[in-house]
Amino acid sequence: MFNIFKTKPLLSEQDAEFQVVTFKWLLKNFGGDDFYNDTQLVLPTRKFFPSKVGSPDEAAIKTFETVKKYAGLEEWPCKLIAQDEDVNPVIAETILVENAPQSPLGTFEHIAEGDVVITYNPSSVSNPTQLVATFAHELSHYLTGTANEPPPGGWKNWEFATDIAATYLGFGVFMANSAFSFSQYTSTDSQGWEYSNSGYLSESEHVYALAIFLLLKEIPLSEATASLKPNLSKLLRKAVKEISATNIIQELISVDQEKVSL
Repeated sequence: MFNIFKTKPLLSEQDAEFQVVTFKWLLKNFGGDDFYNDTQLVLPTRKFFPSKVGSPDEAAIKTFETVKKYAGLEEWPCKLIAQDEDVNPVIAETILVENAPQSPLGTFEHIAEGDVVITYNPSSVSNPTQLVATFAHELSHYLTGTANEPPPGGWKNWEFATDIAATYLGFGVFMANSAFSFSQYTSTDSQGWEYSNSGYLSESEHVYALAIFLLLKEIPLSEATASLKPNLSKLLRKAVKEISATNIIQELISVDQEKVSL
């Protein structure tokens, strides 16, 4: 009866444990100086991303190259290809195609000849946060596919581990900010509200991973909250408080590395 005022943890015990074991897996395989000395908290500022581009194609290419650089994968060979444009569901003023097929935000493929191909949805170029998050996720596939062992729980959990890996590489602010979007839309004949989800983790899970990253790297909380959505900043403070009350960070710092050479 005395626990009625106790706040609910940000994540379930199972989800929090998955985050911890995934960070252990990442540190074991890709830790050391590459993480502690070189990995940065990448932010949506001119310091990190080019501000002038001549076309949507150039914007995608330059963004991809920048994400590769901050991920530490600048020299890894990879081909970037734009997907076909999505089908326009609006046929006429009052006619819409229900359940019109939509291409994924991005894909990763390691083809037989050894070439790596990453694709992106051209519509995401108009949403730089989502574009960066997509590239970070697909490049994390590239990196984690070279691990000496499968992710926690096996390859069936690869997508979830890859979302965490994108935060591990420094892109946690982008991953959290792009996880859920709710906005108003207006066209010539209609208006309303729309929402979208991207990635495989919830906003709370992305924020929890970002909190682990900040604490491991000893990065001030304010550096992330300045670029996060207001509701996510609140969640991040809660996550940092919860993690700081445990020995999670000490456990992660003590992980022995079996680092894959980048």
